[in-house]
Amino acid sequence: MFEWLESSPYAIWARESLWGWPIALTVHAFGTAVVVGLIFIIGLRLLGVFRPIPYTALNKLIPIIWFGVICQVLSGFTLWLTKPAQYMSTGMFETKLSLVVLGIVVTIVFQSVLKRGTATWEAAGTAPSRGVKVFVVATVVVWAAVLIAGRLTAYLGSLYTS
Repeated sequence: MFEWLESSPYAIWARESLWGWPIALTVHAFGTAVVVGLIFIIGLRLLGVFRPIPYTALNKLIPIIWFGVICQVLSGFTLWLTKPAQYMSTGMFETKLSLVVLGIVVTIVFQSVLKRGTATWEAAGTAPSRGVKVFVVATVVVWAAVLIAGRLTAYLGSLYTS
C-alpha cells in the first residue's frame, strides 16, 4: 500500500516538482507556528501573563488555531505521502501522529473551557481556577510535544534514506 501511495501522481508531484515539497513544508511550518504560538499566548494569559489582554479577546484566536490545525493536517499528509514507508519505519511518526490527535482533542476541550470561562472571569474580575490552569499547562505541553516530535520525525527520517 505504501508503494502505491508513494507512486501516486500527487506524491510524485510533491516529491519531485520544484514547488511541491517546499510549499508543503512551508504550510506545515506555518500551521505549526500558528497553533503552538497561539496556544502558548492563550495559555500564558490564562496563567496570569499579558494582563492587558481581556479574557474575552482570547476567543477570537480559536478559529485561527483551527485554521493552523487544518494547514498542519493537509500539509503533513502531503509530506508523509512522499515517503510513507520511511516515516513509518522510525516509530517517531506514530508518536507525532498520536500527539497531534491528542492535541486536537485537548484543543476541543480547551476551546470549550475558554468559551465558558472568559466572560465569567472578565465580569467577576477573577482568574481561572487552579484546575483550569493545570489543564492549560497540559494543553501547552501536548502542543510543545507535537512540535518536538515533528522535528524528531524529520531528523530521524533523514537517517533512514530509501
